[in-house]
Amino acid sequence: ILGGGIIGLEMGTVYSTLGSQVDVAIRGEQLMTGTDADLIKLYTKANKDRFNIMSKTQTQSIIPKQDGIYVEFKGENAPKEGILYDAVLVALGRSANGNKLGLENTSIEVNEQGLIKVDNQLRTKVNHIFAIGDIIGQPMLAHKAVHEGHVAAEVIAGHKVYFEPKQIPSIAYTFPEIAWAGMTEIEAKKAGINYEVSSFPWSASGRALASDVSSTGLTKLIFNKDTNQLIGGAIVGENAGELLGEISLALEMDCDAEDIALTIHAHPTLHESIGMAAEIYEGTITDLPNAKAVKRK
Repeated sequence: ILGGGIIGLEMGTVYSTLGSQVDVAIRGEQLMTGTDADLIKLYTKANKDRFNIMSKTQTQSIIPKQDGIYVEFKGENAPKEGILYDAVLVALGRSANGNKLGLENTSIEVNEQGLIKVDNQLRTKVNHIFAIGDIIGQPMLAHKAVHEGHVAAEVIAGHKVYFEPKQIPSIAYTFPEIAWAGMTEIEAKKAGINYEVSSFPWSASGRALASDVSSTGLTKLIFNKDTNQLIGGAIVGENAGELLGEISLALEMDCDAEDIALTIHAHPTLHESIGMAAEIYEGTITDLPNAKAVKRK
């Protein structure tokens, strides 16, 4: 697999599960560029026997032959000899085709990447033409496009509505799953936000231990330290995508740490790890040693 993004790793997971030996070649050092390093570290550890990950590696040549596809590599960790593969998946991203739709005779703006420019009502420069989905840019996700479609349809029907989500969830359907919503730690740093990360390890979760998924699980919340407001969250682990909904809703509702920590979560469950991560930030956690506890004199 050429490329260590979500699609490449998802397909690698499928073929590995079906019995294939899978090599993953990436140009950089980390899988899923843009994802926080602590999440990827846990994912990489869980997959050390599933994939052969070749970081800082690029292809030098790809030659189809009768008995397979011969690939030569270059780079710091590249194999010295070429390797014969049954199949090669190129998963290095996609390019938009907005500049191939014959829009040059209209006022619709298309940028150098082939993406169509729209406003927050999904309207192009031509008032009666709207655009939604991958063609208007990242993130290229079906659930984002659906909500964009809802807004566009309502605007066409005469309603004053806008596409202004506070979060768009993303999920990597790998093993374990990685799911996140809102800002990443990388984005918070770049934005200059005074933030604090609060993580609850699944090794302290009774449900995770009973379900034998404790070693590959982590729930991470990111709070604005000035306001205590939740600005992002991520989960690595079994069914992480199914657990992300609470974080998404909390972000849309502008919840702060206390809102989440005081919400009673069912026990034993995996989703209670969200409440416990908030308790860690609040300094009220009782399931783990409380680093913020204040001793009374």
